[in-house]
Amino acid sequence: MAAFSLVTLVSLVSTVFSKQLDAHPPQQQHRHWAQICSGNPTNRIRGCDRYGCGNFGADRKSSKEKHMGVDVICSDGATVYAPFSGQLSGPIRFFHNGNAIDDGVQIMGEGYCVKLVCIHPVRYHGRINRGQRLGQMLPMQKVYPGIISHIHVENCDHSDPTHLLTPAVPPLPQRDGRWAAVCAGNPTNEIRGCDKYGCGYYGAPRRNGKGKHRAVDVICADGATVYAPFSGQLSGPIKFFHNGNAIDDGVQIRGPEFCVKLLCIHPVRYSGAISKGQVLGKMLPMQRVFPGITSHIHIENCDHSDPTSNLERGKGQRD
Repeated sequence: MAAFSLVTLVSLVSTVFSKQLDAHPPQQQHRHWAQICSGNPTNRIRGCDRYGCGNFGADRKSSKEKHMGVDVICSDGATVYAPFSGQLSGPIRFFHNGNAIDDGVQIMGEGYCVKLVCIHPVRYHGRINRGQRLGQMLPMQKVYPGIISHIHVENCDHSDPTHLLTPAVPPLPQRDGRWAAVCAGNPTNEIRGCDKYGCGYYGAPRRNGKGKHRAVDVICADGATVYAPFSGQLSGPIKFFHNGNAIDDGVQIRGPEFCVKLLCIHPVRYSGAISKGQVLGKMLPMQRVFPGITSHIHIENCDHSDPTSNLERGKGQRD
């Protein structure tokens, strides 16, 4: 009889506990969300630009309200992934004006509910798994030229998602996180200093008063061979000056971790795959256009972030 009572009690407790779990499901096994945008493995948050700042609670110039989301850096056209598993619903219209970035989707999973805005999802309904392709980043530069392109990530209850976006263990970097030497004759990717035309470091002031230098100028002699800093897909041409001068050419490389534009070079081709260290093209005759300048390749990250740390290789370091 005592044994029967014990079995009955254990069964009753198990049933009650199961019902409590159904009523109050636990958070997912993953306490931190997965990578949301290709090229941003740590879900890096947008800093400040002329349009405002990307952190939760940032002031908004256009109103007295605060920023109730977090802006995760994401290059226009990049692949977007689901931060956790759940059910999709949408579309989510943030601007309600039909502009080029007025799209998004909501994901509701166990313990989480979030809206991802300024993306075009693969679908608006159904189930999606953590890390699965969710869609594509929309062309934010068309709407806000010069902004740091980003996905607006907003919890459904307007709480701060920042701690969920930071991975507990940073993802493994590429086999060699540093970029290869970009120009023959400059094995350490030495950056242009200052000359009569200006300075080559990231954030350098521009004499014409039109903001800061959002790129890095890597020294490269006219006519020198140019190499791919990392493996990826080419696209172009990239025209920086739009006046057809002797250096108005360039190409973009988009890889799994990085996206960059290399300007003032003539690439071997404008499309297709290229491998790290492979010949990319040739440095164009910069001295014809800017006599006396330190000839250089203009290297600009697609999201306008600072590429200096990727270019720094240390004196004499080679692959």
